[in-house]
Amino acid sequence: MEASILEDLKSCIIQGRRDDTVRFTKEAMEQGLQGIEIIQKGLIPGIRAVGELFGSGEYYLPELLVSGKSMQAALEVIEPVLSKAGQSFSVGNFLIGTVKGDIHDIGKNIVIMMLKGNGWNVTDLGVDVPPEKFCSAIQEGNHDVFGISTLLTVTMPAAAQTIQALREAGLRDRVKIMIGGAPVTQEFADKIGADQYAKDAWEAVQKAQRLLDQSR
Repeated sequence: MEASILEDLKSCIIQGRRDDTVRFTKEAMEQGLQGIEIIQKGLIPGIRAVGELFGSGEYYLPELLVSGKSMQAALEVIEPVLSKAGQSFSVGNFLIGTVKGDIHDIGKNIVIMMLKGNGWNVTDLGVDVPPEKFCSAIQEGNHDVFGISTLLTVTMPAAAQTIQALREAGLRDRVKIMIGGAPVTQEFADKIGADQYAKDAWEAVQKAQRLLDQSR
């Protein structure tokens, strides 16, 4: 029965069936399955399968979004129970924001959704974020990965300025840095000193995990 309901959950995530995902999550908990087990053996295998389908071109952005929302709905059911029991499920801590001068957030928000769906705690500083605000957040927080979003060619220099500000503040080595956005390339990421470049939300999740593994 346990394996069956976890497989049902995985299928619901893959198919983006939000209501069924919530229903099976509640049923699994009623059957005595632990929240962390439901996440690790049902939800995460489902969202990872979605990411693979997206990466192979079989799924597109709408499918990715619907599955991500299904995942988030299930986590909203589980997280209060984990908190009450003094438990938590977290892969790592991710800081993200769109650089100064850029007010676009759609791509950033998709990345956030996918990160949360894969167990990350995400701190979102929003849009039009100046370098000093990023520096303060890194100084005061305990972040494993810092994601820089820039969606406009004219704001790409702000990404470079942000990393330079971290260097000048002596904070560069405290976090791994990722960058993404429509005009960004691997060449640009290398040039400004980012640790990784991600072309889309699923690649961001994969590379964030890779950075985390390397730092531990």
